[in-house]
Amino acid sequence: MQRMLIGGIAALCMAGGGLMVWQSMANQPLLIPAPPPPAVLSDKLPEAAEDAPAFGPAPPTPPEAPKASREEMRFNRYDRNRDEIVSRVEMMGSRTKAFKALDSDGNNLLTFEEWAAATGQRFTSADGNKDQLLTRKEFAQTRPKTPAKPGCRC
Repeated sequence: MQRMLIGGIAALCMAGGGLMVWQSMANQPLLIPAPPPPAVLSDKLPEAAEDAPAFGPAPPTPPEAPKASREEMRFNRYDRNRDEIVSRVEMMGSRTKAFKALDSDGNNLLTFEEWAAATGQRFTSADGNKDQLLTRKEFAQTRPKTPAKPGCRC
């Protein structure tokens, strides 16, 4: 019983001490530094020093990127991971119009027979070294033939 009484008194003393420390911290002024004064913006341009040269060397011109040919732009559109090689998955990934054209029965399902009939032959004929990958030169052979434009608007 005596131990419980001593433990209770010790707990009250500790709580009272903590309360006193907490109150003394609350009464101290808060030390937050004042914000720096705002920078004064002027409409005046900076002036050069008296001994500054009037003219200096011209700034370097950025290098011009070579204009990609139409076939290079077409190749880059299919080469999604930019490894300079078009895989079969990359070539077929963004061809929704071609998918609809290949879906001959119109059920939004492309059977292997429907797909292989049209696209497999084109890829195989373009893959000259038969490694299942198309280089830029091989890819250029898959370009669709442009239809001849009529001579007049009849």
